[in-house]
Amino acid sequence: MILKQFSKTVLLLAGLSVLGFSAQAQAAQAAATPATAAAAPATSGAGDAAKGEAIFKAKCTTCHKVDVKLVGPALGSTISSETDDKWLTKWIQNNQALISAKDPKALKIYNEYNQQGMTVFADLSDGDVSNIIAYVRDEYKKEQSAPKTAVLPGATDNGPSDVMVYGLIAVIVIALIVILVLNRVIGTLERLVTNKKPLTAEEELALAVVEGGESKGSILFKRILKDKKLVFFILLCGTIACGSWTWVTLWNTNVHTGYQPVQPIKFPHDLHAGVMKIDCQYCHSGAYKSKNASIPSLNVCMNCHKVVKTESEEIHKIYYALGYDPATSKYDSTKMHPIQWIRIHNLPDFAYFNHSQHVKVGKIKCQQCHGPIQEMKEVYQYSPLTMKWCIQCHKRTEVDHKGNAYYDKLLSVHELLKKNGKVTEAMMGGIECGKCHY
Repeated sequence: MILKQFSKTVLLLAGLSVLGFSAQAQAAQAAATPATAAAAPATSGAGDAAKGEAIFKAKCTTCHKVDVKLVGPALGSTISSETDDKWLTKWIQNNQALISAKDPKALKIYNEYNQQGMTVFADLSDGDVSNIIAYVRDEYKKEQSAPKTAVLPGATDNGPSDVMVYGLIAVIVIALIVILVLNRVIGTLERLVTNKKPLTAEEELALAVVEGGESKGSILFKRILKDKKLVFFILLCGTIACGSWTWVTLWNTNVHTGYQPVQPIKFPHDLHAGVMKIDCQYCHSGAYKSKNASIPSLNVCMNCHKVVKTESEEIHKIYYALGYDPATSKYDSTKMHPIQWIRIHNLPDFAYFNHSQHVKVGKIKCQQCHGPIQEMKEVYQYSPLTMKWCIQCHKRTEVDHKGNAYYDKLLSVHELLKKNGKVTEAMMGGIECGKCHY
């Protein structure tokens, strides 16, 4: 009878655990699958998207993009959600007229963007505007229907899933219940063998208190210590928990993902690299030609900020560091001092990383390692920069050998090897300066 009850209990717990895991797995899968758009607005049949693309690139790209906000709003979602093409035509051709007429839609956009006037395009005909609308809607529809792939695959290491963690906890709980039930069964069987009348747990405890003169807590604790199986199980669980904690702690030692120190000058990458579209290598010129990407000198900043945003407090920090007097446009070398930038991305000394190999030869974008830098107000470490992360990238990245003299030379060496020809180190780049003097 006891064995039957034990079997039912174990089966019931196992069934509940399986149901819980499957429900959580389905919920996680549903959360991971991006929701599909309800319905994209139909492309205007009267417009020619090909002609609209040419007009859009000539007239609109200074202030607008289809997918993201630039100076003005992202046009894809804005135009696709607006069903009144006649109003859009009036707005694009002469937005000032609609604003002057107190049009509610026009006033809402005008006030939302701090009353910045949009260029009037009186030279665009209704057909031209229709073509632009068709192009924007087509592009937006393509972007919405395209599969959303991660910009930086493998940049983060999320560790074990919640399902795995909860599963391990459930297994431990079930195992503990099994041990307790088995101990109870063994005790009952021993009494049956010795023909002793089985006592209830309360009766056994009361008898022990009377005979030994000890408290109930003390007796229960001694019983637990005598139960070798239970003690072993507790020690095993403790060892696993401590080992897991130690492993996770050591694994994340010196991994500084998300590190975002406060810099002495607030440099907004989202403005310079994002809105202004300044190429990363205009400032970090070493990334294309040397091991280090290099920190730009303040003279690079002065190429623009001698005349741009001269009233800014942050720009005056540059003037102060250079000993520059904006009133006289003169430098005083006796007042110069370096900016003490705080390093964010830091590899161990034994790890060799060459920016030029990745940027010039490998044609890797800066965002592959540094994340969406064009969207960061303040830069932080996006990727873990661990050996595992680097190896995963090297396994995944295909080598583009077309037009690369190094690989052309390597292929010729392979052909010589096939013919049992003579191959020297010099033929494989062995006398290049960088082989020794990097």
